[in-house]
Amino acid sequence: MENSALNIVVLVKHVPDVQLNRHLTGEENTVDRSDSILSELDEYALEAALQLVEARGGVAAGNNVVAVTMGPAGAVAAVKKALQIGAFEGVHLSDEALAGSDAAATSLALAALIRHLSSSRPVDLILTGMASTDGETSLLPAQLAARLGLPQLTFAASLEVTDDGGVRRAVIRRDGDSQSEVVQATLPAVISVTDQINSPRYPNFKGIMAAKKKTVTTLTVADIAVDPAQVGRAGSWTVVESAQVRPPRTAGTIITDEGNAGLLLVDFLAAQKLL
Repeated sequence: MENSALNIVVLVKHVPDVQLNRHLTGEENTVDRSDSILSELDEYALEAALQLVEARGGVAAGNNVVAVTMGPAGAVAAVKKALQIGAFEGVHLSDEALAGSDAAATSLALAALIRHLSSSRPVDLILTGMASTDGETSLLPAQLAARLGLPQLTFAASLEVTDDGGVRRAVIRRDGDSQSEVVQATLPAVISVTDQINSPRYPNFKGIMAAKKKTVTTLTVADIAVDPAQVGRAGSWTVVESAQVRPPRTAGTIITDEGNAGLLLVDFLAAQKLL
């Protein structure tokens, strides 16, 4: 039983590249995702899933890792990257009704999607990164667990799945500033992992070629029995009413050392009430 197969869903997100300037666009002030990539924090969740199933014999032993994303047409790139890294199949929830969804509306849609996937094969684990690199709220794992009625384990720095008397449990270590704690929950469960849990693998040539043969299923809100009024801007608990571009930084004070730089620095700090 310790090596019994796992069906794991990994949530991945198509987010603006953190190396580029990020900004809002349109009348509804939504994030511009024209230059986006797979969120690097989600790669740790994907790696954790792959390590779990590889220890149980991989796909040949009946294990499965499904990369799931929600977003417009371009968001499928996050799923394709996950497939190149090693996920076995992908699911893309895409519908115009989803545009503008906040964390609450997103968790509602993803919960419905996971129920839909569970109808064909029960999902044992739902893994996420500790946050998205765009919103950075860390709200989704808790909201998703609440909507699904599942236990949640958050900010896992290590993860293993054990079996004791036929009951499978996820056991994590959560690291704090001065101490660590070990927490466990019976499966199925929702787990978020930190960037300390592993070192994600890079897609190699073999993985890139293999990904071309893997299945990506595209679903709409109708496919998962979600009312369009429950998601998107209409179903969101929060909206961005207005936004302004942050003003550019002003030039700082330059002190030229002519033998009195120390005194000038002290005067400057005193004027700023830093002394």
